[in-house]
Formats: sequence, C-alpha cells, structure tokens
Amino acid sequence: MHTSKGPPSGEEQIDLFLPYIADLNLRDQREMMERPFFSLAKSKRLKPIDYTSPDGKIFVHVSANPDYGMATIWDADILIYCASVLNDMKTRRVNEIPRVLKIMPYDLLRAVGRPISGRSYELLGGALDRLQSTTVKTNIRAEHKREATFSWIDSWSQLIDGKTERSKGISLSLSSWFYEGVLMNGGVLSIDRAYFDITGGRERWLYKVARKHAGGAGEEGFAIALPTLFDKSGSEGQYRRFKFEIAAIVKRDELPGYSLSLEDAATSKEPLLRMRRREASAEVAALTRAPIASTKRERPAQAVQDDLEPRNYLTDDTLAHLRTHYRGWDFHALHEEFRSWIRQDATRWPARYQSAFIGFVKQYHEKNRYQLSSY
Repeated sequence: MHTSKGPPSGEEQIDLFLPYIADLNLRDQREMMERPFFSLAKSKRLKPIDYTSPDGKIFVHVSANPDYGMATIWDADILIYCASVLNDMKTRRVNEIPRVLKIMPYDLLRAVGRPISGRSYELLGGALDRLQSTTVKTNIRAEHKREATFSWIDSWSQLIDGKTERSKGISLSLSSWFYEGVLMNGGVLSIDRAYFDITGGRERWLYKVARKHAGGAGEEGFAIALPTLFDKSGSEGQYRRFKFEIAAIVKRDELPGYSLSLEDAATSKEPLLRMRRREASAEVAALTRAPIASTKRERPAQAVQDDLEPRNYLTDDTLAHLRTHYRGWDFHALHEEFRSWIRQDATRWPARYQSAFIGFVKQYHEKNRYQLSSY
C-alpha cells in the first residue's frame, strides 16, 4: 500500500481514533452531488473533466495524475464516510472538529458496504492515492477568489505501532474545501445505505442528482433535459451513447428511493428525465386507484409488497428515538430483518410502519440486550 508523507503537525492534528458506529447516519456533501467531480468508470481515466454551467457562472475542472488516474465515484465512498463522521461530531457538538481523521480501515469498509478482505484493503490504498493525486479547480464556494484548487485528501499515511509493528489505522488530512463544505449550514444530505449496493457508475451519479434535486421536490419531482444531464455527468463518451444508457437505466428503474421516467420536452426534440421520490410517486398513484374494499388480513402478499416498498425507509425521528432508548444496535441491519419478517406473512402489514419497527426493535433489545457490553 502506497504511503504518502504524514499529516501536518500542529494544533490541527488531534489524536482521535474514530470507532465504527453501527448506526452512523450517512451523509454526502451537497455541492458534490450533481457536478462532475469524479470519473464514472472503473477503468483508468486520464482525460480531464471540463464543465461549465449553462448560465456560465459555475465551472469545474478535474485533472488526473497519469500514475494513478482520476478519482472515481467509488473512491468517493471514502469521502461519504468522512462526511458522515464529521457531521456526527457536529451533531453531537464536539469541540474542535478535526480536519485530520484517524480511522480504522475495517470500520470504513463496513460502513460503505465493502467486503472485509485483503483485496479490499489493497483497493482502499489505490482509492486513497487517487483521491490525493486528483486535482480539482472550481469557483464553487471560491468567494472573492477566481477559483479554488485542491485535492480531496491533502495527505494520508498508515499508522504503525512502533513496538508491535501492527497497524493502528490510517490518517487522512482532508482538503479545506471539502471539510468546510461538510460543516457549513446545509452542507450535507442524508443518503440511503442501499446507495453502496449500486454497481453502475452512472446509476450512482443519478442517485446523487435525484437525492439533491428530487428529495424535497414534491409529487412532480425534478426534470432535466438529457443534454444538460450529459454535460453535468462529465462522461467521456458521446451523447448518443449516454442517451441509450440512460434509457436502459430508466427501463430498469432500480434506484433506491427514486423512480425515473423519460418524457417529451415542450421546446426540444431531446427528452427530459424526470426523477420522483418513490413515496411521492406512490401517493400520486393512490389518488387515481379505486378504493380497495378488502380488509387488512385479506390483503395478498403482492399488495403488501407494493404498499411497503414506498415507505421502506426510517425517518430521522425514528432513528433518534431508537438511539436514545436502544443504543448499541445496528438499526439498519435490524430494519432489513423487520422487512423480511413482514414479507413472510401478509397479515403482518403494519398500519403505522415507524411505530411497528420501534416495537420490533424494543422486543429484540429486551431479548438480546445481555449481548451489549454495557450490560
């Protein structure tokens, strides 16, 4: 694993090791969710990204190191983990939130859904090298300056115990641009853990765009012209190929939490891509359906599935309640168990989903709390 020079010394370097937090609320930096900051391909990219917004006010230029290639959207999972940790500290009102994070690779890999293997540790080193060597120039949040120039990570290094020669984790010195962007008011947005299960680079990027623009857009969602979307993606290929791949993604319609559809544009021959929250889409569909006369216990399994899917998320209020009363459990893993339990029997469909899950966790806690170290 490549090792860069260590993080800067001084007051900024805080001797803080960050434990794995099973119920860490995952967050992404808002400004990074729609602009073309990363390669969307797993193959090595050397061609720079040059993007200018339609109004000419915003630009992004990303250049790659020829030895490592450009940082990819999968490498950005590391930044999502760092943003989540920083936001957690901010939420808990930690004094002097550090820009240099000391983390254990095992914790990071678990948090972003990667397998724990020697190959994963090897790939992590390559990702860190790309994040450090990729150079970004942008006037986003450059204030009175013409532009800001930075790498995602200023430096990173392995930490080794001098006596045992065992690894003590890695130290990451985050760029000021990223660090300040996470901690500013409204700087992050929550993301679904299912994001890390998305295998395609375009799909991952589309999820970020949908989360940023359609997350609070209501029933109509958010629509964007495909040529504009193509420019924002920073894709290397031709627009025709991009259009074909987007159509295939729309046909599969598998983004977690968001539905996709193509529709004709009023002033252009090129279509619009519309993104809606699946919950909002379900509410619109419900208004056009005839009432169902059957009782809850007569509902077929498929109806349970259809009604459950739009609300298969956990609200912030639910998570806050669970962390207060049943701290120590991986609530997202328990949520998957809860969903599986419901699907086994149509009569288990809950009228109040959040309350039902809280009750599920309460029973699990009372049965298994002896396993927690605090008991």
